[in-house]
Amino acid sequence: MEGFLNLAWLLPIPPFLAFVAIILFLNRNKTVSALTAIGSVLVSFVLGWPIAFAVFTTPHFGEHPLYGELFTIPTGTTDLMVGYQVDPANALMIFMVTFLLVMIFVYSSGYMTFPSHLNKEDYPQAYAQNKDPRYSRFMAYISLFATGMLGLVVSNSLLTFFVFWEIMGLCSYLLIGFWFEKESAKKAAFKAFITTRIGDAIMFAGMMLLWMWSIDNTLVFEQILAPANLEHLAEMMIHVPVFNFTTPAVGLIAVLIFFGTIGKSAQFPLHVWLPDAMEGPTPVSAMIHAATMVSAGVFLVVRMFPLFFVAGEAAPASMQFVAGIGAFTALFASLIAVAQWDIKRVLAYSTIAQLGYMVAALGTGAYVAGFFHLITHAFFKGLLFLGSGSVIHGVEHGFHHAHAHGGDHGHDEHGHDEHGHGSSIVHRRDGDLDLNDPQDMRNMGGLLKRMPITGWTFIIGGLALSGFPFVTAGFWSKDEILSSLWYTEDSIIFWTLAISALLTAFYTARQITLTFLGQPRSEGAAHAPESVKSMTIPLILITPFAIALGWLGIPVDFPGLGSVFPHWIEHQLEPYIEYLHFEFPHPEFNILVLLVSFGVALGGLALGWFVYRKGLPEGEIDPMRRWLGPVWWAMHRKFWIDEFYQYTFVALSRGVAKFLYWVDDVWIIDPIINAIGRIGVWLGFVAAKFDQYVVDGAINAFGWMSDRAGSVLRSSQNGQVQVYLMVVVVSVTIWLLLYALPLILTLV
Repeated sequence: MEGFLNLAWLLPIPPFLAFVAIILFLNRNKTVSALTAIGSVLVSFVLGWPIAFAVFTTPHFGEHPLYGELFTIPTGTTDLMVGYQVDPANALMIFMVTFLLVMIFVYSSGYMTFPSHLNKEDYPQAYAQNKDPRYSRFMAYISLFATGMLGLVVSNSLLTFFVFWEIMGLCSYLLIGFWFEKESAKKAAFKAFITTRIGDAIMFAGMMLLWMWSIDNTLVFEQILAPANLEHLAEMMIHVPVFNFTTPAVGLIAVLIFFGTIGKSAQFPLHVWLPDAMEGPTPVSAMIHAATMVSAGVFLVVRMFPLFFVAGEAAPASMQFVAGIGAFTALFASLIAVAQWDIKRVLAYSTIAQLGYMVAALGTGAYVAGFFHLITHAFFKGLLFLGSGSVIHGVEHGFHHAHAHGGDHGHDEHGHDEHGHGSSIVHRRDGDLDLNDPQDMRNMGGLLKRMPITGWTFIIGGLALSGFPFVTAGFWSKDEILSSLWYTEDSIIFWTLAISALLTAFYTARQITLTFLGQPRSEGAAHAPESVKSMTIPLILITPFAIALGWLGIPVDFPGLGSVFPHWIEHQLEPYIEYLHFEFPHPEFNILVLLVSFGVALGGLALGWFVYRKGLPEGEIDPMRRWLGPVWWAMHRKFWIDEFYQYTFVALSRGVAKFLYWVDDVWIIDPIINAIGRIGVWLGFVAAKFDQYVVDGAINAFGWMSDRAGSVLRSSQNGQVQVYLMVVVVSVTIWLLLYALPLILTLV
């Protein structure tokens, strides 16, 4: 069995090879590119699930996790080991990630049709095939994305974890801005890249401190999470002069590393990038918001949890910071989701809120509950995002059908031209409505009849998100978190998350009602067709997990069901937790917590249906807008956080950049350099003149004198012997006069 588990390092290899093959060789053939990408993740799935189930079926595997070494990188002082790791925690991630990647890749092959924002005359071949002109590039990018996530999951050190973490960051930038013809997509990609880099830079600082202060100067999980190393970090006191306080090193490192999660998992205040990431194709949204990127942020805390646990004991404020950020983000994002119209943006803020749920749970020590919700959320949120993409596809095709047949509904009223084209705007008190926007829920309604597979699977995913009691996965994972918080007496966080859960159920009912129930409110909804099988089959296959996966986490002492479905997730993780030497709460069954879970789920769903059961007739504003007034508008505008950043941090950055431009180009640096250059040119001119008139003049003078002397002596060389004798006589005479005569006179 161990020999088979040693193949875990191969999981990221197939999608990476697919990426290379598509980029270098296969990009001209869209079908072959898609099949190569799908085949690569299918290979990872076929390899990954047996590895995961081998871990699940091996008793007490967590007591002896598998650590493998591939090679080492010499650095001069110590060797950096590159290898892989298999344990119950990443086995659950392998189980989840490989399956969802296959579903998303298959879905993408049908989703990436010719986009409406491109001109078909510019891409006749792609239009004829009804595929995106950059279809092959998209398949290559998501293959690299899969490489990053699978590599991150099996990494055995924080160093390689961070390398694959950054690969996903690059891919998110490329995929969010995939349709770069749209200015909004370019801005969203840049925003995501910069925002997540802030968190990553702070995380990297924490990694370097961890490497520097660890006993063996290493980042290998087995060594940095060893009890001896964590005890060493807990005893090491660090003075932070900027804030003038002293803290254990483990607390400082935990907070710095947590900023990576804040950026990647879009927690406040670095949450602003995730809703704008909707500018990318919907499969990208499913990958970023459900299966991979944001899950990686929470998985970082899961993977490093022994360090966070010790930090909570040595420096309680560090874990309070983690839990507080998570709880605030959950409530904050839920409030914003209530007032959004874009079907994908509602899900985006829902994702931020659910990630806040997980972070709050982990921050209070509820390791199993937080990790359990990470796994269940990935399935039902992946289902919802893929379902929303199917809805958008259907409504968009409905608009195309209506325009192609010269739809005659409301031309004059809505401002359509005589052919039914154009993007008309109706001004409402709750925001402008683009009557041709396929993502605006006000243009939907009645889609359950038009798109039954999409509709029912979306409703099941929505019920799981809301925590519909007993039959959905979301109920059991959320209830586990609330039970743990009640058990640990974190009452403020408990009630904050309970209110967030109520809002989640409310806006989910609002979304389902406005999208699928009632009558169509646009031509697009009235003519929307069901999506192709490559899109609907993944929805069908994911749906059972949104229901049955929660049954694996039913508490043992839950009346009736606990004995039938014992807490399998906890049973799998407990030996590994004992191996890592940390503790987690074991909440007992509490009827009050169960009633709260029932109340927030059913109450929110009932309230959402009651408020929006009649839909939104034309000209009708949102009932919540009428009741809440300015508060609703603040939620709709996301509490102006983006504007605040724009007028503070962004404006400050631009101001500093402009100031430095003036310092560099106008005032100081460039003028000094230019002056030095001019002085250098002048000195060069002076040196040239000195060389020309002094150095060259002297040399030329010596040459002229030599030439003249040569001319005089040259006349004596005529070949006559008597002349030579005369020269000898003259020379002897001169010598006698100059030397011999004075000597004679001296003797005399």
